[in-house]
Amino acid sequence: MITIKSSREIELMRATGRLAAQTLEYIGPFVVPGVSTEELDKLCHDFIVNNGAYPSCLNYHGFPKSVCTSINEVICHGIPRKDEILKDGDILNIDVTTYLNKFHGDTNKTFLVGNVSPEVKKLVDVTYECTREGIKTVRPGGRIGDIGAVIQEIAHSHGYSVVEDYCGHGIGRDFHEAPQVVHVGKKGTGPEMKPGMTFTIEPMINLGKKEGRVLKDGWTVVTRDKKWSAQFEHTILVTPDGFEILTLRSDEPKDWP
Repeated sequence: MITIKSSREIELMRATGRLAAQTLEYIGPFVVPGVSTEELDKLCHDFIVNNGAYPSCLNYHGFPKSVCTSINEVICHGIPRKDEILKDGDILNIDVTTYLNKFHGDTNKTFLVGNVSPEVKKLVDVTYECTREGIKTVRPGGRIGDIGAVIQEIAHSHGYSVVEDYCGHGIGRDFHEAPQVVHVGKKGTGPEMKPGMTFTIEPMINLGKKEGRVLKDGWTVVTRDKKWSAQFEHTILVTPDGFEILTLRSDEPKDWP
């Protein structure tokens, strides 16, 4: 069932979303060649806990760390490790979910590590564009399918593929709620968007084919063709006249053009 948040619940969603965004802002300067993903996980964990919250990923269905760290060909759900060291030219997605005052805020960003090739930088830029344009379709009376339709159109226009095995989701008191927000689709299909709905938009865009596989750790998802993948994510509120990004970072425009 899709939940409609009350004004009080929306305020709590704003607070947890703000902390999730601040966590990504905080960790950015540490994403450099030579650092391990486990070090980044520890920094994120301490930042979240020191701000009175809990990292939603930690022990979620047995996930062993506080954030997901997905490098290069990893699509999502990468587990931070002390022997996984960032190198110049890598890309790294850090996926943060905070649990504050009984509400979850979920966001992620793909960081460029040092000097990234133009081909990969374009992938990251287009993935951000897909996320942005998907968000801009959110409005009362719109359909969830509108989001995936525009994301798919943009990604395919650049020769990229859109991962279909993983999707956005409703969020609130539960980490994952209805509806599912698939990042491909047809305009005018799916559940109707209504004020008070909160959900994530988090397209995963691949340089190669869309197919992935799960590694033996049971979590890490990599592209089957080993080509690189990028992702961005925001938690969105449907407002009476459009949308509000609950996880907007200070490095992003307040007016979403």
